[in-house]
Amino acid sequence: MPVSRRHFLRAGAGGAMGALLALAAREDRSRSPMKIGTFFPPNPTEEDLAILRHAGIDAVSIWTTISNNNAGWMIATRKRLEASGVELFNVGILDLHCDPTIVLGLEGFDEKVAQYREYLNNLGRAGIGYTTYAHMANIKIPSVPGYYQTAIATARGGASTREFDLDVARKLPNSHGGEYPEEKIWETFTRFIRAVIGAAERNKVRIGLHPDDPPVETLGGVARIFRNAEAYRRAFEIAGSENFGICLCIGTWAEGGQAMGLSPVEAVRHFGAQKRIFKVHFRNVSSPLPKFRETFVDEGYVDMYQVMKALQEVDFRGLIIPDHVPGGGYPNVNTAFTLGYMKALRDRVEREARG
Repeated sequence: MPVSRRHFLRAGAGGAMGALLALAAREDRSRSPMKIGTFFPPNPTEEDLAILRHAGIDAVSIWTTISNNNAGWMIATRKRLEASGVELFNVGILDLHCDPTIVLGLEGFDEKVAQYREYLNNLGRAGIGYTTYAHMANIKIPSVPGYYQTAIATARGGASTREFDLDVARKLPNSHGGEYPEEKIWETFTRFIRAVIGAAERNKVRIGLHPDDPPVETLGGVARIFRNAEAYRRAFEIAGSENFGICLCIGTWAEGGQAMGLSPVEAVRHFGAQKRIFKVHFRNVSSPLPKFRETFVDEGYVDMYQVMKALQEVDFRGLIIPDHVPGGGYPNVNTAFTLGYMKALRDRVEREARG
């Protein structure tokens, strides 16, 4: 249910959601190592910035295109956000994320890798210390049924949301005209990460690997290798760097169920103890595979309080963002609800930890 920014501000400031955000914001957020944030437009208006200030957001993640792969734009954007008291945690380049050329090892692979190294150089020059990477070749935008989602369903109150049914997905044609087995995808990942990790280290940029969403063995003829905890153990070994870790998507982890090897809470404790979690996508789903739909954060099958509690227990010091929200993305009242819920959970577990 997309709404105008003006409607968003009225709903957030004047209604029950405003009260929830205000209550959650009473805590001094400078004391919390767990940053609450959201996706954010690459060219924010003053009204966008006001939304952040009103909601007490700590940091944002911006996705943009290759045209903004330059340090000047990143620095200017970072400074503008900092002037509103908000950290620019991540700038992602869509042209280099889930890119088939890299994942499948197609013609132009070396040129893409060179672009990615330059991207890491620009992040370093701009003082931005994190980026998310995903090694998936056939992800589609959420609003279009296909390999990433097989239907548009509804969540609470009739809000549109993503649905995935593995039985339906298995009948889809190959997305890139052939079969790409696991060995091939592991080969391209190894080539990629070993080619760029040095630049990440020199620029003090951490790379968080997002799990394959949905975490199935193959989709559209392309193997999906990052679908369980064991795959991450292997990836850490290949990268061989403390600058390489995980963007822990709770929703994706929940989609996989027992096949992930660890529950979402167990994953937080396992990877958190290794200090490998750099960023968290705070999302819930109705059930594990073979069929699921994305839900509001409080109505899925995962106890998100236990997830937040585990993050506090492992002393997580990164960004937590809503990820996908039923009814559309930023800005809308559903995003405001999710942010308020997250902030309230964070404040609760921190108060409990302080006794």
